[in-house]
Amino acid sequence: MKILKFSDGRRKAFGILQGTDQIRILNGSPFEGPITPTDAFVALSEVSLLVPTVAHPRVFGIGLNYRSHIAETGRSTPEIPPVFMKPDTALLPHGGQIVFPRAAQIVHYETELVAVIGRRAKEVRREDALAHVVGYTCGNDVSERTYQRKEMAMGLMTMGKAADTFAPIGPWIDTEADPTRLHMTGRLNGQIVQDCETSDLLFDVADLISYLSSFITLLPGDLVMTGTPGGVGPLSPGDTFEIEIEGVGRLSNTVAPFTPERT
Repeated sequence: MKILKFSDGRRKAFGILQGTDQIRILNGSPFEGPITPTDAFVALSEVSLLVPTVAHPRVFGIGLNYRSHIAETGRSTPEIPPVFMKPDTALLPHGGQIVFPRAAQIVHYETELVAVIGRRAKEVRREDALAHVVGYTCGNDVSERTYQRKEMAMGLMTMGKAADTFAPIGPWIDTEADPTRLHMTGRLNGQIVQDCETSDLLFDVADLISYLSSFITLLPGDLVMTGTPGGVGPLSPGDTFEIEIEGVGRLSNTVAPFTPERT
């Protein structure tokens, strides 16, 4: 099942993708109770996709979580997941435009699998963790490296990750994917720049949910961006970056420079 959130200009609603162009509208939110389809349909081609979660989720990011990325950075292997957070103002849907902040100097893409929390999780065991996930979607942990490196020298990782539009997520949530064995591809202007399997994760989805929930109560709609593989690189205005995850979907976003009229 693929759950999406959309706007048709009159309303925002959740639905289930049926076939390639039909959305069966849901009654209410899948994060507030059982998934209950209605008898109403709308065409995918007639709506705008939104980030497929609640209005104001927490967005958890994980650094240095693919062995290939650890190797390319030359850093030591973490003993625990390096956790940071992005504000919900960073969220951007499929088809939205990544906009550089005025201060941006070096901005990188990061292809990621995102776990979407479906039910409250507090101090869950690893073996029970995936039962708290409603499904998986694609994410891009866009990062401004100049500020990130300065922050990391002080033991921080906030502003370089937190800019508006720096968390594209979508296009929908796939409820049946196996997060341990997915193929992920990142394409910059049509050229493959990241290509990996989620089996390369240092801490897998179950590890991350168990770890996070040992400190923080995870709530329905929270997003866990699980880390990026090797091959990260720069984005420039005019670029298009696409993330495709086997069986899950394809997330595509264009890139724009800062302009005063956007403020």
